[in-house]
Amino acid sequence: MAKPEIGFIGLGFMGTAMVERLQTKGYKLTVIANRSRKAIDAAVERGAHEAKTARELAAASDIVMLCVDTSDAVESRMRGPDGVIAGLRKDAIVIDFGTSLPASTRRLGAEVAAAGGHYMDAPLGRTPAHALEGKLNIMAAGDKAVFDRVRPVLGDLGENVFHLGVLGAGHIIKLINNFIAMTTANAVAEAFAMADATGIEREKLYSVISAGPLRSAMMDFVKAYAVDGKADALAFSVRNGRKDVGYYAAMADDAGIPSLISPAVKQALTLALAAGYGDRMVPELVDFHSALMRGKRGA
Repeated sequence: MAKPEIGFIGLGFMGTAMVERLQTKGYKLTVIANRSRKAIDAAVERGAHEAKTARELAAASDIVMLCVDTSDAVESRMRGPDGVIAGLRKDAIVIDFGTSLPASTRRLGAEVAAAGGHYMDAPLGRTPAHALEGKLNIMAAGDKAVFDRVRPVLGDLGENVFHLGVLGAGHIIKLINNFIAMTTANAVAEAFAMADATGIEREKLYSVISAGPLRSAMMDFVKAYAVDGKADALAFSVRNGRKDVGYYAAMADDAGIPSLISPAVKQALTLALAAGYGDRMVPELVDFHSALMRGKRGA
């Protein structure tokens, strides 16, 4: 069978790696510029077509993939006279790989269905390096028959591909996942900062806590910066972490469910943003917590 034609919106770090992976697997790609020309030019050099609008991209695609950073960004690309929905092929599939608000996802799903297409959420786990190797974790949700249709394509991108239920379930699980991740990252960052403030060597603290049940991959990401000086072990910005925890809190509010922990994590990340850490990587929160303990703001 011929491979489906794919339109891809959002060539950031992850999207760029996913596009390159799809091209190596023989898919015909249409891409569109967003913030940077570099990734678009590289994809075009490998054979991709560049569309001028999201509508044009959708008209050329059996599957439209979005990998952008916010629900607002997804909605802006989906709606309007030049949006994806306006150009959607009949029976086409749209997949949101980003981390979005479940309520927004469900609304867009209804609009895509009214236009004769199908909508799925499929947020991602792991890193751009895993994307290049086709080893992402993919948390897909939506109609099972549609998932089965697109499963071979997802299998070229992911090592672990889950179908998690009705539309929005993937985004719910991803927000819970990222809430846990950002809670852990802030706790470990504060722990290293507390070690500094109380005269304990960071490596000695790590050697003790990592020997017990508290050890986790997130702890090791923060340790890679706090002890080894490697900031990019986790290529995920403080700004994105704050967005995801904010979405988690909004999801809880929408459902009328109390969340006792997320306000503290959101406050820490909000203060880090205000102190200029937005574009720094999450493991660098160690510096923020250390500065806060010293009564300073900023790096």
